[in-house]
Amino acid sequence: MTIDELRREALGLDPSIRASLARELLSSLDDLSEGEIEQLWLKESVRRHDEVVSGAVETVAMDEALAKARAARG
Repeated sequence: MTIDELRREALGLDPSIRASLARELLSSLDDLSEGEIEQLWLKESVRRHDEVVSGAVETVAMDEALAKARAARG
């Protein structure tokens, strides 16, 4: 089963079951070592960098991002 197939299956679950699964998955990350966490953040930063470089996403100025966040918060 691929990640996409697993994601589709999980999103099709009843919301209360999805919430329980999400709690379990998040809880499982508490057992990671500092080195494992650092590797995950490194992998994520490379993924985000690649998205910007490829043009898949555009950057937003910090002032603009904060203004949008404040407006959304009300």
